[in-house]
Amino acid sequence: MSSEIAIQITGLCKCYQIYEQPRDRLKQFLIPRLRQLSGLQQKQYYKEFWALKDVSFQVRQGETLGIIGRNGSGKSTLLQMICGTLNPSAGNIQTYGRIAALLELGSGFNPEFTGQENVYLNAAILGLTNKQIDERFDSIASFADIGDFLNQPVKTYSSGMFVRLAFAVIAHVDAQILVIDEALAVGDAYFTQKCMRFLRNFREKGTLVFVSHDSSAVTGLCDSAIWLEKGRLCKSGSAKNVSEAYLASLYDSATNEAAILPTPSVPTNSMVLGKDLVDIREDDIKASNLRNDLQIFSFTAGTSVAFGLRHAEICNVSMRDTMGKLIHHVVGGEVVVLVIEAQAIEQLNSPIIGFSLKDRLGQVLFGDNTYLSYEKKNLEIKIGSKVMASFTFRVPILPAGDYSIAVAVATGTQNDHIQHHWIHDAIIIKSLASSVSTGLIGIPMRDITLTIL
Repeated sequence: MSSEIAIQITGLCKCYQIYEQPRDRLKQFLIPRLRQLSGLQQKQYYKEFWALKDVSFQVRQGETLGIIGRNGSGKSTLLQMICGTLNPSAGNIQTYGRIAALLELGSGFNPEFTGQENVYLNAAILGLTNKQIDERFDSIASFADIGDFLNQPVKTYSSGMFVRLAFAVIAHVDAQILVIDEALAVGDAYFTQKCMRFLRNFREKGTLVFVSHDSSAVTGLCDSAIWLEKGRLCKSGSAKNVSEAYLASLYDSATNEAAILPTPSVPTNSMVLGKDLVDIREDDIKASNLRNDLQIFSFTAGTSVAFGLRHAEICNVSMRDTMGKLIHHVVGGEVVVLVIEAQAIEQLNSPIIGFSLKDRLGQVLFGDNTYLSYEKKNLEIKIGSKVMASFTFRVPILPAGDYSIAVAVATGTQNDHIQHHWIHDAIIIKSLASSVSTGLIGIPMRDITLTIL
């Protein structure tokens, strides 16, 4: 098994004893022993809190596992037990290979030591010899990029500097398993991108366990995922499926605090659709085998995963040309109209209809909704009435592969609304060929020059 499995977890449990008062802890220590001697029935002076209960899963070598869940669901407790810094109350954990972890901010650092001293301390704990640390120190310092602060006590560091130094160490210890908690969220954008590049390279040779509140980061980085809810394993499977199920659960909450519709962009106008944004190489590309042919599969009600209160239902989604004709094929860069039709089951006040285009991993490439355009119009839709939203835009040039459009209808505002019907993968799009050289999508180039000086 050890040749295939990196982490094996079976029946894992963690229980904490919660005491109402400090003296209850002393009572729990002494009185049961006295009662045992006297033969009296024992009394319990604490309440049990199960941070994890009966969690089982495995991670194969070379796999990237994402862990998602609300605050207090047991994610950090699970990671600490995987790393050996916390003992389980029951169950078994087996790991195969050296583990390096970035857990709680500043964990493993001595605040009185300098950054350099902490580099040697942490790297030694992770199994490197002094000679190996000497050989890698310059590379660690360069990766952290905190300048003269490396010679200052870490108690003077900001949270971002803590993360920089800690990540720089774990990136240079030749670990077979990396465990990354949400500490990366405090880093600046430049360093976070550096870390993500490292993690993507690490995936090619090692095993990664990644915790994040950002479901798009999980779908973009991870092969599989588990969802923890109140200490229990709620769902496991592909990162895309687990993230979608987790997203649906957030919308099911009464407050819908986590419910966020696609962020609106600048409204479409004739300038955006104008000929000036057509790629200068359009004729050559369309005449070659790099033409971005996109096959569009029709919407079929009831066949895709959906959730919501159902005070409104989306009854049709279609892609059309600018003349209103239904289309099943388009070339990347051309103008299309996405039409979403919904029916009110209950009266809807301030309706919002939106969409998101996602890649096969579930990463949102772009999206929009009707909120900004109709924010001040106080629209109402009577019971039984239908509403239709249309979005006219130029299709980006998509790399070869599969894509999908998610659609939704809600009521309220952009940041505070009730989700009535959200459909994942309402329309499937297959890109058969592409001229995109790099990136998730391509955009038309107005001009490209190469000047020999």
